[in-house]
Amino acid sequence: MFQVSKPLVLAAVGLLVVSACTKTAKLDNDQQKASYAIGQQIGSNMKSQSVDVDVDALSAGLTDAIKGKEARLKPEEMQAAMGKLQEASMKKHQESGEKNTAEGKAYLEKNKANANIKSTASGLQYEVVKDASGAKPKATDVVSVHYTGTLINGTKFDSSVDRGQPAEFPLNGVIPGWTEGLQLMS
Repeated sequence: MFQVSKPLVLAAVGLLVVSACTKTAKLDNDQQKASYAIGQQIGSNMKSQSVDVDVDALSAGLTDAIKGKEARLKPEEMQAAMGKLQEASMKKHQESGEKNTAEGKAYLEKNKANANIKSTASGLQYEVVKDASGAKPKATDVVSVHYTGTLINGTKFDSSVDRGQPAEFPLNGVIPGWTEGLQLMS
């Protein structure tokens, strides 16, 4: 028999749930609402993993298995198909990673030409937006900060400013760039 990874199983179940939910599902009782919530969670997980499947074939496989029908493919055919799916997924992720790395390097190269940008020995780039004086935090301190996170294209993905509440965390408990950069600020 062949092995299937848990994320892939969740993705498969999610696709079935998603295809079933495209029909106007009733959400009148707790079971229906919970089922819908599970479908939403699994669907979101699948979307983030970019699993490429044929929904009708997936549905047929799940239905056959649940009804105890004999599989339409031999175990070795299923194993080969799963291997190809995994290969395609890995290739897609690798290509995406290579593209992101190239774009990131180009951004940093262009960014360091900006006269307002400072760089550290580690390669961290930062800009002092407003000078301040006073003590600087140590890596072992707990800090309270307002921040706005953006992608290199300027798209905002997170902001404590928008939430109206600063983030508070131990400085040595976050990504190295934050730990290093915040210690440079008063």
